[in-house]
Amino acid sequence: MSLFKAREWWSTVLGEKEEFDQGCLCVADVDNSGSGQDKVIVGSYMGYLRIFNPHPVKPGDEVQPEDLLLEVQLREPILQVEVGKFVSGTEGLHLAVLHCRKLCVYAVSGTLGNVEHGNQYQIKLMYEHNLQRTACNMTYGPFGGVKGRDLICIQSMDGMLMLFEQESYAFGRFLPGFLLPGPLAYSSRTDSFITVSSCQQVESYKYQVLAFATDADERQDTEQQKLSSGKRLAVDWVLNIGEQALDICIVSFNQGVSSVFVLGERNFFCLKDNGQIRFMKKLDYSPSCFIPYCSVQEGTINTLIANHSKMLNVYQDVTLKWATQLPHIPVSVKVANFQDLKGVIVTLSDDGHLQCSYLGTDPSLFQAPKVDSREINYEEMNAEMKELQKIIREATKTQAILPESEKQRDLTVTAEVSPDLDEESQAIDSEVKAGAVPSVTVKVTIHSRVTAQKPSLAVCVQAPLAVTCDQFVFDDLEPDSSETVVLSVFLKGNCSPSELEGNCMVSYNIPTGIPRVAQCNFSLPLRLICFPAQPSKAANHKLTIDTNKPPISFVTIFPDFVDPSEGDQANALGFQFLPGSKTTLLASKTSQRYRIQSDQLEDLWLITKELTHRLEEHFKTQNCEDFVCTFSGSIPLQEYFELIDRHFELRLNAEKFQELLSERAVQFRAIERRLLTRFKDKTPAPLQHLDTLLEGTFREVIALADAAEENQANMFQAFAKLKSATHLVIMLISLWQKLSTDQVAILEATFLPLAEDTQELGWEETVDAAVSYLLRTCLSKSSKEQALTLSSQLCMPKDTSRLKKNITLFCDRLAKGGRLSLSTDSATQQAAVMPGGCATIPESDLEERTVIPGSTAIFSSNGQITKQKSKP
Repeated sequence: MSLFKAREWWSTVLGEKEEFDQGCLCVADVDNSGSGQDKVIVGSYMGYLRIFNPHPVKPGDEVQPEDLLLEVQLREPILQVEVGKFVSGTEGLHLAVLHCRKLCVYAVSGTLGNVEHGNQYQIKLMYEHNLQRTACNMTYGPFGGVKGRDLICIQSMDGMLMLFEQESYAFGRFLPGFLLPGPLAYSSRTDSFITVSSCQQVESYKYQVLAFATDADERQDTEQQKLSSGKRLAVDWVLNIGEQALDICIVSFNQGVSSVFVLGERNFFCLKDNGQIRFMKKLDYSPSCFIPYCSVQEGTINTLIANHSKMLNVYQDVTLKWATQLPHIPVSVKVANFQDLKGVIVTLSDDGHLQCSYLGTDPSLFQAPKVDSREINYEEMNAEMKELQKIIREATKTQAILPESEKQRDLTVTAEVSPDLDEESQAIDSEVKAGAVPSVTVKVTIHSRVTAQKPSLAVCVQAPLAVTCDQFVFDDLEPDSSETVVLSVFLKGNCSPSELEGNCMVSYNIPTGIPRVAQCNFSLPLRLICFPAQPSKAANHKLTIDTNKPPISFVTIFPDFVDPSEGDQANALGFQFLPGSKTTLLASKTSQRYRIQSDQLEDLWLITKELTHRLEEHFKTQNCEDFVCTFSGSIPLQEYFELIDRHFELRLNAEKFQELLSERAVQFRAIERRLLTRFKDKTPAPLQHLDTLLEGTFREVIALADAAEENQANMFQAFAKLKSATHLVIMLISLWQKLSTDQVAILEATFLPLAEDTQELGWEETVDAAVSYLLRTCLSKSSKEQALTLSSQLCMPKDTSRLKKNITLFCDRLAKGGRLSLSTDSATQQAAVMPGGCATIPESDLEERTVIPGSTAIFSSNGQITKQKSKP
């Protein structure tokens, strides 16, 4: 039994499967009995109108038949019921019932019964208004300061306020900037209507302004109408509350204080007449309805707020005074006076639970048991506590809340790449201009040892690579069951990718509802993007990789690119990429060096990576663990900077195209407005070549859009090349300085922070910020550099000079002994290393001869291939 539970005084359930909402409940002395006792009026969406007069003999009694004064079924759904002085010539209270397309005003009266059945009640239709627009809600009051009668204002679903002076229709006005209807209330103190718009703003409109504004039936959107003064519907004041409102209530319990209460979705506001906030309360629950009422303390107002947790909270201003539990979730709450009981809380739920309750407490029947009085042995308790803490400490060290191994065992996903290319290519809509674009089959298998609910598989490869299908959705997997899908990967874009890897990710739910994710990676073959070709004799870019083991024949490490008939004589190998470029790989016969050369810097990356990877795998199979690759040449920064400048130039072009498109679009809309004004004019006027100007502007917009789209495609290719070159630079720096795995990870995070490049966040400014941070921390030379502050906002730079300068300085610091670290004491450690410094490692001389089939060439000391004259 809850101590703070609403004490039921009277309750009933209305109808069967009927629906009710906020405006369906009203409490008033609707039959003008003069006794001061309120009646409960309830309307439903099924069209039933009921009037109750609760008077139980004792609290909690069952509802008696005589409690229901009247029940009548109207023909249309009832949206709202209100009681006021709605009939001219009398100040008696009448009942206004709002339907979707009709407003009806009834008189409720009772006649004394002559038999034991009691009094008889009936309603009489005084007048009705047929509405031209679908109604949403209504409010009433002495509009314009009239005395002794109430006028009605109805808000339609399309934002029109329709005002009725009792039996006659007065006028209608459209709310400016209307989208969806909100709660509506009338303030008699300021003679204004207050609502909350779709812009999440509380807006107030004076009745006088509504009365003198342009009539809604004659509204015209002409330029002269907009410029005319005194005809526009202007808002009196606006307050942005940042959320939608559930209800508005205006109270004035004395002449001095008038407050506007607004119940939002997460906050409760109390405003002054001029829109200033008196106070607000942030709610930690989802409210459903509220009602303010008079407080016993001077200058404060009490408020009842119900929420979706079946709780009713009582606030005095912002202070929570009481909280009680209700048996249902109310959609409307009122305060009424019945018999000798004042302040009864009337609540109505959406399914028809009507209850009258009061606040109180139930006595607690629980008695605490007697405590067993015995002495406590503190030494035993301390020993037990230490033992338990030891067990907890060991448990937290050895395992997590959800062990990783267990999660991986629940569901596993594996991807198997076919060793051979597809006999019939599965490439779809490829942009590559090569004759045949190959594809390779990937077989993905999902095995589950538990029940996996709603598993979905996503297969991702890096553009310009693409898959034939990247999303798969399965039915629930039973324990120890598996699913297999087959897809193909191919080169779609007309440029080389920076990575030949893919990722498979499966998301699913276990029976307890916890979401899980399993994933795996797979590597694609080099043959997917290139094929064997004749080695090239000369190239613009060359790299030399040194090893500590004798060179391996290309037949052994590149069996898929070398004809086995060549045997050990193959010391040169050519790779023709599908987009058209070519790369050559050379192996020295007399030294432990390999050379990679190409006309494009970015094309060196995949071949260099594939070479080092295959060499490492070969020596692992030979159980040789001391194999090491090194790089002793100079980092090709100038060539790298050219790719950066190219990418940045395209970004600048994209900005220019965007500005030009914006200007032309503004011009296009301005011409359209002028033409529309000419076409609407009743007196025809010459177009003055506006149609020609419109057509020319349209052609300019289309041309600019095509140019921007072409620039976007070029920028994508430039970014792909930049990523490949960045991978190459990272690899060369790691081989040059013999960096550890953690340091290589820092390099990759610094130079490859973005998966995609956008105008809002580009590669240049992101990398510049990351490199500047490393130069200021772990690669700093003095405390003065550490004190420099970095910009907190990333924005597109004017040029790339600062970025190139920082990258050059970054490589220079690494050459002089700097080491990458993200620890807090890295700067102190660097201070002891940096002062001495060391010179950049010079490129080793290559004096041995390497023969290319079909020609005679050697490696010269300056890194160029020169022909050697044959001796006679």
